[in-house]
Amino acid sequence: MPIKIHLGKLLGERKMRAAEIARKTGINPNTLSSLYNEEVSGIKFETLEKLCAFLNCPIGDLLEFVSKKKKK
Repeated sequence: MPIKIHLGKLLGERKMRAAEIARKTGINPNTLSSLYNEEVSGIKFETLEKLCAFLNCPIGDLLEFVSKKKKK
């Protein structure tokens, strides 16, 4: 997947648990688990907004575009 999700890294750095985010933001725990494990093919803007607001971070801290190297 060319989009890397850094939710696990951010939670580890802040010593937070996904369950805490779910309780405080209303984001479904299964959604957070899928994001944490990078097992998603898409994400709602509303979810991104809630995560960024709760974690007080820009989207770039949460998501990263990783380009695939082209074969010659």
